[in-house]
Amino acid sequence: MTSTGIRLHAPAPGWSVTADVVVVGSGVAGLTAALRCDAAGLRTVVVTKARLDDGSTRWAQGGIAAALGEGDTPEQHLGDTLVAGAGLCDEDAVRILVTEGPDAVRRLIETGAHFDESEGGVLELTREGGHHRRRIAHAGGDATGAEISRALVEAVRARGLRTVENALVLDLLTDTDGRTAGVTLHVMGEGQHDGVGAVHAPAVVLATGGMGQVFSATTNPSVSTGDGVALALRAGAEVSDLEFVQFHPTVLFLGADAEGQQPLVSEAVRGEGAHLVDAGGVRFMAGQHELAELAPRDIVAKGIMRRMQEQDAEHMYLDARHFGAHMWEHRFPTILAACRAHGIDPVHEPIPVAPAAHYASGGVRTDSRGRTTVPGLYACGEVACTGVHGANRLASNSLLEGLVYAERIAADIVGGHEENSLHARVPAPVAHPEKLEKSEKPAHPLLAPEARFAIQRIMTDGAGVLRSAASLETAAERIQQLHTDARDALDVNGKTAEPGVDTWEATNLLCVARVLVAAARLREETRGCHWREDKGERDDTNWRRHIVVRLNPDRTLAVHTTDTPDFPPTQQSRPQEQ
Repeated sequence: MTSTGIRLHAPAPGWSVTADVVVVGSGVAGLTAALRCDAAGLRTVVVTKARLDDGSTRWAQGGIAAALGEGDTPEQHLGDTLVAGAGLCDEDAVRILVTEGPDAVRRLIETGAHFDESEGGVLELTREGGHHRRRIAHAGGDATGAEISRALVEAVRARGLRTVENALVLDLLTDTDGRTAGVTLHVMGEGQHDGVGAVHAPAVVLATGGMGQVFSATTNPSVSTGDGVALALRAGAEVSDLEFVQFHPTVLFLGADAEGQQPLVSEAVRGEGAHLVDAGGVRFMAGQHELAELAPRDIVAKGIMRRMQEQDAEHMYLDARHFGAHMWEHRFPTILAACRAHGIDPVHEPIPVAPAAHYASGGVRTDSRGRTTVPGLYACGEVACTGVHGANRLASNSLLEGLVYAERIAADIVGGHEENSLHARVPAPVAHPEKLEKSEKPAHPLLAPEARFAIQRIMTDGAGVLRSAASLETAAERIQQLHTDARDALDVNGKTAEPGVDTWEATNLLCVARVLVAAARLREETRGCHWREDKGERDDTNWRRHIVVRLNPDRTLAVHTTDTPDFPPTQQSRPQEQ
């Protein structure tokens, strides 16, 4: 691994704290990792961009998938996951997920999460797209993420873990050997510290969530700006499969010009029997796939988009009027409230829906212990690419992946600490210069805040649900122009936008947009949630492999494909793993 030497423009840290491990993010992955590390006696600090319970986890409606029901098995769960992943899942990674998943969910329940149960105390399980069995545990009807977040946040507070809220992570600190030495961060508003500071630690866990805000319309919260992926790239880490952005098929349609976070209509609504129909009330998924509306998400999204194109329509409809008021109020109260807040009553009328950016199946490349290509840097949850999701995530596997791989990361960190490895000391980070020398150039000179909206429009137009060589070329040219303009301004006269949360976020979005478009242009096929109109067939001969990207010190991208569907090792394994 070679560090890029690149970082964001930011003031030198004015304060610091020391820990054994710093976890960046407070969703299911981050808080699970933090709790396990803390329970093992490691000094653990949690850094989160908003409040502890404001990440993507709380927005998860459907539930968490695991083979918990009678007659279900991890092998069946594995089969459904591999089918959804369209030939690019790492089977070993999936096997870890489905075999360790049930016990991980039980430990989550022991932590305090309450899932919906029947009167006899048995977990109520539902189905979602791509699953052949009812294996989705849910809470509060359609508020599973909120319940998981509540339980984990309460556990963190009960243990008295040190947390830094309202803090945007900036860059990875490394020592003279290139090993992880902590992170720099900027605390906003009412955090524990003011301004830019640092957490010094030999292990950093990225659990920063997704990058849905790179598109105009997304189900992701406003904080999902790809900060973890951008940090990892600047640190020299490899990212993979960023072209595979899952667009959720059924997002409440609020108008063609709607931007920002959009209300999700959970797949569980279809799992309970809702039908997709066009304006004439005709079901159009029946006959397109054996599971009809419960086909994997990429197939349903494509089915909706095709029907929209055929009829020159802006959206389709989800019809669940046959549920009746009682079922809507008790099984899907959150969705019912969101629809009614926008003037739609699903008890009496179909819900207008259209696909919107939802989940990044790719991310920072890791091994089965969550280790990236940078020693001491780990990643889990949506920011990571473990190989579990392949080309298209199976519904409700995301919470489970965050849970299982966070536990594996914690075990690796604790084991490394006990073995007196690099985790047993806090390495001295390379000094942060007070100002940049001419030879030091950040990867992405800071963009003005308004660039965020330009990036979103470019990506939605050129790299959204439907892509082609022409649309991606246009997107690449426009993204590169934003990058070049900002770079030239810095190189010629030393000027860049004023450091701040909005300029750092815009710069991170540009970074991940460049990588996503580069990978999407290279993959000349349609696979999973990567849909090329001009290359409509899956090509296993040439493209059943992964696209891996690194950032070079000169700010260019190093892009290559793996030789096989398997990932190479991320870093040297310990002796017992060889």
